Amino acid sequence: MTSVTASERPSYSPDSEVVELCRDLIRFDTTNYGNGKSNGERDAAEYVAAKLDEVGIESTIYESEPGRASLVAHWEGEDQSADPLLVHGHLDVVPADPKDWKVDPFAGEIFDGCVWGRGAVDMKDFDAMVLSVVRARQRAGVKPRRPVRLVFTADEEAGGLYGAQWLIKNHPDTVADCTEGIGEVGGFSLTLKDDLRLYLIETAEKGMNWMRLKARGTAGHGSMVNNDNAVTNLVEAVTRIGNHEWPLRLTPTVKEFLTTLEEVLGTELDPEDMTETLSKLGTFSRMFGATIRNTANPTMLNAGYKVNVIPGDAEAHIDGRFLPGHEEEFFATIDELLGDKVQRETVIEDIALETEFNGRLVETMKACLAAEDPQSRTAPLLMSGGTDAKSWSRLGVRCFGFSPLQLPPDLDFMGMFHGIDERVPTASLEFGARVLDRFFDDA
Repeated sequence: MTSVTASERPSYSPDSEVVELCRDLIRFDTTNYGNGKSNGERDAAEYVAAKLDEVGIESTIYESEPGRASLVAHWEGEDQSADPLLVHGHLDVVPADPKDWKVDPFAGEIFDGCVWGRGAVDMKDFDAMVLSVVRARQRAGVKPRRPVRLVFTADEEAGGLYGAQWLIKNHPDTVADCTEGIGEVGGFSLTLKDDLRLYLIETAEKGMNWMRLKARGTAGHGSMVNNDNAVTNLVEAVTRIGNHEWPLRLTPTVKEFLTTLEEVLGTELDPEDMTETLSKLGTFSRMFGATIRNTANPTMLNAGYKVNVIPGDAEAHIDGRFLPGHEEEFFATIDELLGDKVQRETVIEDIALETEFNGRLVETMKACLAAEDPQSRTAPLLMSGGTDAKSWSRLGVRCFGFSPLQLPPDLDFMGMFHGIDERVPTASLEFGARVLDRFFDDA
């Protein structure tokens, strides 16, 4: 690698705009309600396009539907013969109810050392970090080592049907020449003891199947005996699924994470008993606990139209997630739990991903984190959810989650994802911009 020393680094500030950019992006209400319903990402995409245009980077905005906008731009590198690096972020956010928040979720307020608002960690923080670094380097005339393809998508929060999936089906040429990529959910720190921080770089994601369950029964009067009640049939199946204890399954990514954790903590961990391990991970245990088994959570129920009428049908929705290599086991178990009175149909599905924690890109990530945080260690992460990486992988792009953030030990970072009072420390944003700046030197 060709890392430069601190004294050799050019005189520009990659983190100078990151807080302002994050605040501005949050102020665009890009709420994605699912089922094709969204406030639209067009305004946010035009904002990004304008910021890139100011420093001489042209971009193209693609609309899958009116207002559902994704942006693609090419950033020239020193070695134009090298394969482009894909750097992707999404512009949409999940809904936020203002009455549940301390602040207006779309005001982009800054206080207590944090930028508050929907998207602060998912994922307008990374969008802002990328923009801040790109703009600073462009102004200073400092190119990345290789070409970079910048992609900001719509609809990630609903599976990407109007964003990444639409792009690869209709404009695959936008990223087809990329071989590697980085995006959200990875690179954040987990403080284990004293000042020792473990930075988790995503190398794997669970697969996804959002399913609709349908139960048929015999309609009738609510006052009469009914042994074929659709609501009862449905609820019994939903209860079986919701209460099912899925067996422990350790993927290669999780095994490597546990090995690193043992080294950092200086103690052996029992792979058959995760209780003690989870107790050492603080709030991160909620995500990690979902990466050692398949999961299926009931999320929606719908039946009936009048209290004294037994309906002839009832529906429920299940958020199903399966580990890499365990898809068949997942569906076989679901079908057994459903029984013979309830059928399932897929609403949205996507693949599981897993790549090895090695190679030049991984070594670059490690080196850049160590340069900004000498107390750092790194480990691979299996993510319980999913990202646009699933779409890019269909074109052969090897993807990692690398949105570097040095976090306060007491911040419930995992609780920020889709939670209330979402916020990101300004110091964490500035740290991430500096790490990404170094990253582009060698990636």
